[in-house]
Amino acid sequence: MTDTSAPKYSPSDDLALALALAGEADLVSLDRFRAVDLIVTTKPDRTPVTDADQAVERGIRSGISAARPADSIVGEEYGSEGDSRRQWIIDPIDGTANFLRGVPIWGTLIALAVDGVPVVGVVSSPALGKRWWAATGHGAWTQATGEGPRQIRVSAVSELADASLSYNSITGWDGEGRLDDIVALTRRVWRSRAIGDMWSYMLLAEGAIDIVGEFDLKPHDMAALIPIVTEAGGRFTSIDGVDGPWSGSALATNGVLHDAVLRHLGAAGSRTDD
Repeated sequence: MTDTSAPKYSPSDDLALALALAGEADLVSLDRFRAVDLIVTTKPDRTPVTDADQAVERGIRSGISAARPADSIVGEEYGSEGDSRRQWIIDPIDGTANFLRGVPIWGTLIALAVDGVPVVGVVSSPALGKRWWAATGHGAWTQATGEGPRQIRVSAVSELADASLSYNSITGWDGEGRLDDIVALTRRVWRSRAIGDMWSYMLLAEGAIDIVGEFDLKPHDMAALIPIVTEAGGRFTSIDGVDGPWSGSALATNGVLHDAVLRHLGAAGSRTDD
């Protein structure tokens, strides 16, 4: 039975909230970027966390709780709360290793998933001076500091031989026993780079590169990327062809190349009707 008493929010309402939260997060993260007193600790999974990661996530959680008290939240640093079908998914600083070393390729990722499907995504990278966002049915957009918003679109590259690939981490592919697969794919494409983290996917959404793939991911690493990539006309699955951010890996393409890449990687989910 539908709960008619539950508040109804439009995609535009939810996107506006996510953008406002990202703006507040940028003030916190940028203030701590390259700070000489940055506090860095190691989590049980041996990944680094900074005081900035924690402060950003606390701020976003507080904002969501105030504006959407019935919604659930899951974040990288503080876990899950609530069981609503509307779930906000937070990566306070995607690219923490870059952040703590002073490399500007990092960003805050905020997503809203409804029934497990990401429908709103915001990626904000204040050190790069850029932000990207999308909501289902509303297109994908970007804005650079000092400029107005502009809609973005993936490339029209249709052949692997003309494609640009970001594989993000050789050790990630090697750790999954897929090193030969990615090396073979690099030999098929025009050029390959390990650009890394959220920026690879945003460049794909802008049409600057055509294929991105990596392993060892959590839902908070991917959820905000999916609406931006798909609303820009691309496709986002796991390396094995499963939709959504729940399978531990990501393959994003301009859509045209997706099935060819899946077949090349031996994915069971690749289509054969083209």
